[in-house]
Order: sequence, then C-alpha cells, then structure tokens
Amino acid sequence: MVKAALLDKLWARMSERGDFPMLSQSLRTTMAAMKNDDLDFTGLVQVVLSDFALTQKVLRLANSAMYMAFGGNITTVTRALMVLGMDAVGHLVVGLKLVDHFQHSAPHRIDAKLELNRTMLSGCVARKVTASGDLREGEEAVVCTLMRQVGKLLVVFYLEAEWEEIRQKTASGGLDEAAACAAVLGVTYEELGQEAATRWRLPDTIRAGMCTYEPEALAPPSVQWLRAVTNYSTEVADALSAAGVSEHAREARIAELAHRYSTALATDAESLAAMSVALAREEAGEGFMREIYELRANADAIARASVDAETRIEAGLEDLRALPSENALAPVLALASETVLAGLNFTRTVVFVRQASGLYKARLGFGRDVERALPSLFFKEAFEPDVFHLAIANSVGIFIENARDPKMITRLPVWYRHAFDDVRSFVLLPVVAHQSAVALLYGDWSLSQEPRKISQTQMSALNELARELGRFFAHAPARELEML
Repeated sequence: MVKAALLDKLWARMSERGDFPMLSQSLRTTMAAMKNDDLDFTGLVQVVLSDFALTQKVLRLANSAMYMAFGGNITTVTRALMVLGMDAVGHLVVGLKLVDHFQHSAPHRIDAKLELNRTMLSGCVARKVTASGDLREGEEAVVCTLMRQVGKLLVVFYLEAEWEEIRQKTASGGLDEAAACAAVLGVTYEELGQEAATRWRLPDTIRAGMCTYEPEALAPPSVQWLRAVTNYSTEVADALSAAGVSEHAREARIAELAHRYSTALATDAESLAAMSVALAREEAGEGFMREIYELRANADAIARASVDAETRIEAGLEDLRALPSENALAPVLALASETVLAGLNFTRTVVFVRQASGLYKARLGFGRDVERALPSLFFKEAFEPDVFHLAIANSVGIFIENARDPKMITRLPVWYRHAFDDVRSFVLLPVVAHQSAVALLYGDWSLSQEPRKISQTQMSALNELARELGRFFAHAPARELEML
C-alpha cells in the first residue's frame, strides 16, 4: 500500500506540471510505431518531425560515416528510417525525448542539474562503448542506460522534500543513497524506473536491460550485454562526475570498472579504460556532451542554412527513383509527403488514395492538425464542381494562391472547409497510373505564414515527383491499396 500510494503521488505530481503527460504520450506513440507489425513509418516520422532538433539529429545520424555505404545525402526522415531501420531511429527518439523532458523541466537547483548532467554523461559513455558495434543495438543500450537512472531523476525533479531527506540521511554517513531511498520512500530508484518503463509501455528488453548486472544471472546473452553496458556506463559516469576526487584516483576507479566489465562487453580492459579516460578529458574541456547538445547550440545556424525548394524536392525525387517499383506504398507515400512538406515549408501535407469503391480517402499526412483531421478527409470520385475534382481530372498539379477569395470558397467542399479553416493557399498534385488519378497529394500554407507562391520551376519539380509516384501505384497489388 505504501508503494502504491507513493507511485500515485509521484505520477499526480508529474501530471500537475503539465509537460509530463506529453512525454508519456510521445514515448507511447514511438513504441507503438516500432511494435506495429506493418511498420508504421508514418507514426514514427510524425513523432520525429514534431521536433526540429530531433529531426536534424536523425538526419545527421543517417548521413554519418558509418552509413555512407547506403548512399549518403539523406534529406528526409522517411528515407533515414529505410536506411537505419525502425529500431535504431525509435530508440534514438526515446533517448532524446527523455533527455529533452528533464532539460526543459529542470528546476533552478544545482543538485537537480548535477543529477541530470550525470545521467546524460552516462548516455555518452554507453554510446562510446557501443560505437564499434551495431548502432541499432547501441541506441537500445543508451535507452537502457538513461532509464536505469530515471527513477532517481523523478525523485529529484518531482519529490523535492523526499529527495532532500534522502540527501540528509546519506550525508550523515549512516546509509548509502540506495538504502536511504528505500528508507524514505519505501521503494528503490530501480523500482521507480521500472514503473515508469511499464507506464510508458517500453518493451520487455528495455525493462530487463535496466536492471542490475549480475555475472551469474540466468538471462539471455543479449540482456546480459545490455545490463553490462548500462551498469558500466552508469558507474563510469559516477566516477567521472565525483567531486573532490584526484585524477589518479578517478583513473584507478575506471580501470577497476573496466577490468570488471571487460569480459561482458567483449572489450579488453585497457581499451575500455582508455576510452573512458578520454571521455573524462573531453568533459574537462566541456566537449563530452557535444553529441547531445550540438544541435541545440547550433539550432539557429541550422535553421538559417536553408536549402531552396527545388533542391529539396529533387533530393526526395532521387530517393524515390532509387527505390524498386515493387516497394511497399506506405513508406513511399510518406517519403513523398515529407519531401513536399519540408521542401516548401508547408503547414501540412495529406495523401488521398482512391479505393476500389471509388472513394478518395486521406491515408497519411504530416503537419499541424493532420492526425485529428484524417478520418474526415474523403470525397467521392463522382464529379462535383470543386477544386478536388478538377485536380483528379488533370494530368498536372494546380495551385490555389488565395483560398480565402469568395469565388474560390464556393469551389471548396464543405468537408475540406470544416477540416482546415486556416488555409491561405494550397496545391493539389494528381498521381496518375493506368491513365487515371489513383491518388492526390495535397499541401498548404496557413494564414499564420507569410503569403507565398509556387514558382514555375517548383511546380515542375512537384509534377515530376507526382509522376514518379505513379510508378509505384502501377505495380501495387489491389490488396495493398485497400490496406493503406
């Protein structure tokens, strides 16, 4: 009962802050996309695109030296997913979302900031330890490492009075921190972390990998490896961040840890220690956190380094051309939709797909309010005097510069006006296969954006992208079209 009451109190306190439910939903959405048997590219792409810094991080990872063999110059999250896989990107998202949450909700207390820095440092250690292996497994290990310390962070950030009592009991010398936590809360940090992992619906592998490493434990080798990475990274971070410790004592402690974990990590102790000591030197020069902080520190510069629309669209078009005609439609449509969204800085994009029943249904989209609106976005193939039917009768796209013009409003269907009432201008691109429009790609600018036009060269690029999409529909089985 004591444990249940504490957990309820903790989660209520977190919900009161307002931002915690958003983190929970984001993590659940990410894990649901990763677990989907049909590979829910759209769901995971939407999570990434909702965060500018996260988008840039994923793209930088996909273009890193390790993955240049896949082609390089990856400009869309969808293509990055195809290259790296759902697991690597999904775990990267989880790790960054966790760090972002605590950074943005950090109270103005030195102790809280120190604990967060220690946690992020442990993530850097985990990434270093796993850098020479499969990055997909490495990102999972980073998540396990961060989650191992989430229980403590939750107490530090949300249970200030209890955290202060724990610190006092530890400072008195009678109890170590773990014992003090159990005495004050009636629950351990590890149990709190496990509860968080359960509520966020993280997979069993993550929950198992968070646990204490015991060399003789009866666990699958993959789980034992995760625990070894997690525990080693945490203990090294503790050693690196310990106050009042000489450099010699710190290096001796790291050498001891490297010797203890070297077999489990399949790395010789000397190399493991050298890597960790090198990380300590980076930390002294304020460089050890570069991988986590570099995008935030340079966010303005990245935003200013804009690429013109034609180049962005051409890059997406080249990605499409590189795919076989038999490629699954869902990731192809996501790639095209994201290319148009990013290329023209649209507010939103939507892809309508024609069903056997003659109905054009919105099957995916990105941007503001799209997820909420998707179920209401559909129209019949039978002719109506509106711009959507004009578009599917065309072989090239049409651009509506002023959707607020009274004459144009009469040409907008009611379902569309109800769904998107803030549109300034929009484009409709028919996708043709078998001599008829099989899909319609939509993108818009809202009233909150400056008035813009689509140039002739930009429209040519968009039309070429739509024509390329037709190739995939021509080879798609009817069953796949209905399942979209």
